[in-house]
Amino acid sequence: MTPKDAGSPAASHPVVSVCIANYNGIEVIDDCIRSIVEQRGSIPVEILIHDDASTDGSADYIKAHYPNATLIESSDNVGFCVANNRLAAIARGDYLLLLNNDAALFPDALQTLLCEAERLNTSAILSLPQYDAQTGDLIDIGCLLDPFLNPVPNQNPQRNDVGMVIGACLWISKMLWNELEGFPEWFESIGEDLYLCCRARLAGNPVRALGQSGYRHRVGSSFGGGRISDGKLITTYTRRALSERNKTFVMVMHYPALLILLTLPIHIILLLIECFFLSAFHMKTLPIKRIYIPLWPALFRRRWLLATTRKNIMSNAKVHTKQFFLPFVWAPRKLQMLFKHGIPKLV
Repeated sequence: MTPKDAGSPAASHPVVSVCIANYNGIEVIDDCIRSIVEQRGSIPVEILIHDDASTDGSADYIKAHYPNATLIESSDNVGFCVANNRLAAIARGDYLLLLNNDAALFPDALQTLLCEAERLNTSAILSLPQYDAQTGDLIDIGCLLDPFLNPVPNQNPQRNDVGMVIGACLWISKMLWNELEGFPEWFESIGEDLYLCCRARLAGNPVRALGQSGYRHRVGSSFGGGRISDGKLITTYTRRALSERNKTFVMVMHYPALLILLTLPIHIILLLIECFFLSAFHMKTLPIKRIYIPLWPALFRRRWLLATTRKNIMSNAKVHTKQFFLPFVWAPRKLQMLFKHGIPKLV
């Protein structure tokens, strides 16, 4: 199948809708789309792409080289959550695969995911092993979670039930997506995968990362930061600010009331300590201004929305607290990363 056939076989009812949120991805989009076109198994697939007001000519390039893909061109940069919600709204497949533009599937990826979805015979969120596109190293097979909702990479292929899977390659039935109401658009970007997985698990839907097949991911190329380089964690102010804010939102909406009373104050105290040390280490106030101070007004502004969403989530909860916390580990992930990689570099 040639690149211009991308999106074929275009059956009247595709089984899978691959949804790609693209922003300035002209250097990576070929690898991403080619990996879909070259899938084994002749699964009916449609390719949907949302271009988020790219400035690198991505949209024109996609139209010229992949005319069979459906392209949504946004006049404004709306972020990952809105982009994927728009794609899901027009998707015709029974299943959605949310795929980063900087990710590329192994040839048997869709076949592996579809077989597992049919075997489970229940709505679930699935993913595959994530490999570093540059080194080929295994990054994770889904993630466990620590008490403060920091993802802890799982590298055990026998442990498939996880706390969350990364949104770079996230498989979900269209029916479950609609039941969970998609991504909260007020998250903008970062942490929406954590939200969706926590909400699904609380509603009794499995979240599984399979120990076979996989995908390659250029970590950090789509949003910046979030990667290890020369033994040092590199992140950006924007990524860190969104991550801390949205993890806190997820905690408020999904934790049992008594646990929030215990965990949230500790979480806030640890963030204040982290704020002090990061600012002192970098000898500037930017971490305070750009990462931590915005969290408090954001919580206040969203208090009613958080309360309403929490009420909706809890009214549909079908699992006990103990079951919800099964894929958690109790050692704080940030402490482990500090000992291993030192204080993160902010760029």
